[in-house]
Amino acid sequence: MTKPKIAISMDKNLLSLIDSKVDGSIIRSRSQAMEFFLRKGLQEQSVNTAILLIKGEHQENMLKKIKGKTLIKKQLEFFSTHNVNNVFIITQHNKDINLLLEEISDAQINVEIIESDAKGNAQALRSIKNRINNNFIVMSGDTYNNFDLLKMIKKHSEIETLVTMGLMTREKTAGYGNAILDGDFIVDFQEKPKQSSTHIVNAGIYIFKPEIFEMFEDINSLERDLFPKLARMKQIAGFFTYGEYEHLG
Repeated sequence: MTKPKIAISMDKNLLSLIDSKVDGSIIRSRSQAMEFFLRKGLQEQSVNTAILLIKGEHQENMLKKIKGKTLIKKQLEFFSTHNVNNVFIITQHNKDINLLLEEISDAQINVEIIESDAKGNAQALRSIKNRINNNFIVMSGDTYNNFDLLKMIKKHSEIETLVTMGLMTREKTAGYGNAILDGDFIVDFQEKPKQSSTHIVNAGIYIFKPEIFEMFEDINSLERDLFPKLARMKQIAGFFTYGEYEHLG
């Protein structure tokens, strides 16, 4: 295959570093070195796996219609549009699971339903730890989000916290997890407090580094157990989604 030729300007020291990677066997030329490390860098920043967490008794919410399609189909479209091609749905066996299987049967990306009876959504997430080896997205299964996910992925790769949480502003915050920000960092998080001192709330979508599983000991709930702990450690970054949101629960 003929490759297009381009001309670029580059810092001299960076060019010398690239040339030092040319070993004559695996990497045989400057062009090959540049292509190899550019591809490697882009792959490390990409996120191609998403996990939807839904309780068995709430599966019916994924079958509700939004904009003429079931929620699960809209969710899969959202992920596919943003280059996510592997989706795990973690849930429990329920009367609606066969209907859910029908809805995902013609998906254009890889979708797998995993049944887990773990206590709490954190433990359910932990059940597929061995199948995760890179950054991954987690979203509430009864939530519709539509925004520029690639911008959120970019921020996650740059700020290097264990978690990046999607955020929104709401006048009425009852029923949401509430976040207090210090710059990019969430420094306090409370799940559905009786009183709130902020209008910044959880949008129900997150990006995790795989190292997050090391924090899961004695953790059952992401919102009640894990996020407050990480907020105190300044290990959650916030990202305002500025897009469409709907909770079908």
